[in-house]
Amino acid sequence: MASGAVIVTGGGRGIGLAVAEQLAGLGHELALVDIDEGLLSGAVASLAERVRCRPYACDVSRGEAVQAVVKKIQEEFGAIYGLVNNAGIARDALLVRMSPENWQKVLDINLTGTFNFTRAVAPLMMRQREGRIVSIASVIGITGNAGQANYAASKAGVIALTKSVARELGGRNITVNAIAPGFIATDMTAGLPEQVKSGMLQQIALKRFGEPADIAGAVAFLLSPEAAYITGQTLVIDGGMIY
Repeated sequence: MASGAVIVTGGGRGIGLAVAEQLAGLGHELALVDIDEGLLSGAVASLAERVRCRPYACDVSRGEAVQAVVKKIQEEFGAIYGLVNNAGIARDALLVRMSPENWQKVLDINLTGTFNFTRAVAPLMMRQREGRIVSIASVIGITGNAGQANYAASKAGVIALTKSVARELGGRNITVNAIAPGFIATDMTAGLPEQVKSGMLQQIALKRFGEPADIAGAVAFLLSPEAAYITGQTLVIDGGMIY
């Protein structure tokens, strides 16, 4: 087990919480980041029974706030081994009806938030010559999707950012990878119309929606020693939705 904390953004619920629970089971120390302090306190209360786990309320889109949080995590844990960029939102609408505010908000959280945390931890990992960065993208960032131009653009950006940063940090023994989930049953997808869900289900070879745990296991693998020679990759986990 590598020493140091693993930061999980958007760690209060959904995929982020499932990742935290998986990592806690493996003995990783955890720094959970979320903008919702209520969700954070509940998540940390359950996880702290198994491992050292602390909450950090932060808006990932604010660069200065992110720098301050990462500095605090470094001071409290002594080292940062891993970063899971999971925080994300969706504000769906057809392009002609999409407000500039909703376009920008999705990019700010999904893409700039990933940039902010990656940029903040990179110098620390470079000095210790070790680190793992895993960012949650989406199959929509590969295929696009009507009504999700902002979301698709943000997730495609995460994939491209991953490839570039992997080249920059590889020489310091830092791996940088992305995971592109398909349709995962979370609070974010629960509100979609039933006809949309039904249409998506028909596209999935396994004929079921994914669960947050399906993503958490892959994140744990990419953080593990067994994945030490994997970098710059995007792992699609979608039940056979795209090929």
